Amino acid sequence: QVQLVESGGGSVQAGGSLRLSCAAYGYTYLLYCMAWFRQAPGKEREGVARIDSDGTVTYTDSVKGRFTISKDNAKDILYLQMNSLKPEDTAMFYCAADSRRPCRSLLDTYNYWGQGTQVTVSS
Repeated sequence: QVQLVESGGGSVQAGGSLRLSCAAYGYTYLLYCMAWFRQAPGKEREGVARIDSDGTVTYTDSVKGRFTISKDNAKDILYLQMNSLKPEDTAMFYCAADSRRPCRSLLDTYNYWGQGTQVTVSS
């Protein structure tokens, strides 16, 4: 089993920055792909960014150039650096991980999910 614990959410004004962290526990050696998703009130869950085991990254168009996903393999921590935040980025952000190959796309469902961390951006 794998447990994912997010942290780093909060409230920030538009144009500000936040860094989310996701610590993975358990059988982390099984994980091949990790990602960040978000869900705003009244909207469907959206894939934001993913990173696979060789470091290849993918972003949804709305965050390209503003968000950066990275992973500390030694510490089993996934990060999401979010810059130039906009009110429309307000959402619950979830860390996700998957053991299957190839890496799941941002449209897929992942094996493991965290509880989420709230990000609120005010104008």
